[in-house]
Formats: sequence, structure tokens, C-alpha cells
Amino acid sequence: MPNFDVAHIREQGVDLIIILLGPNFQYQTQQQKNDICEELQARATAAGLIGTVVPVWQHGRQMSFMAPPNWHPFFRGLSWQMIMNNVNRTLSW
Repeated sequence: MPNFDVAHIREQGVDLIIILLGPNFQYQTQQQKNDICEELQARATAAGLIGTVVPVWQHGRQMSFMAPPNWHPFFRGLSWQMIMNNVNRTLSW
């Protein structure tokens, strides 16, 4: 049963569902990443979470993310620890 830590936040009037993934996400193909994001969005919506799913993962000593381009500056300013400090939900199925 998959189980993910989630930081469900509201930033600049927008709901974001930040889902922490393992570092192996980095090595998925772009199509696999897209498919995983679609499933996470569907599962989050089914769980009653409102907003856009943004997966984040550690790649070496840096944090990587898949977010809409207009959110890239915001996510570049975050650290893994900042997101961990804002985890307030768990998504599982």
C-alpha cells in the first residue's frame, strides 16, 4: 500500500499538494513521471485534497520538483527541510 507524506499548503491564494517522493523518481522516464503525477493527482483529489500536485524528491544534495513553470521560482526557494517541516497530511491507498 503506497504511503506518501504531503505538505498541503496555500501559497499566494493557490492550494498546492506537495508530495515527497523517493530519490529513485529522478530516474524515471518523463512519461513515467507524468503518469505518476496523474495518478497522484487523482488519488489526492479522491482523498479530498484540493490543489495542484507537485512531487518533490532529493537528487544528491539538491531538491528537485515537477511544478508548473510559473511556480519554479517559489520551489527553487524551498529546501527539503522546509517542506518536511510543513508535512501535515499522509496520502495512502
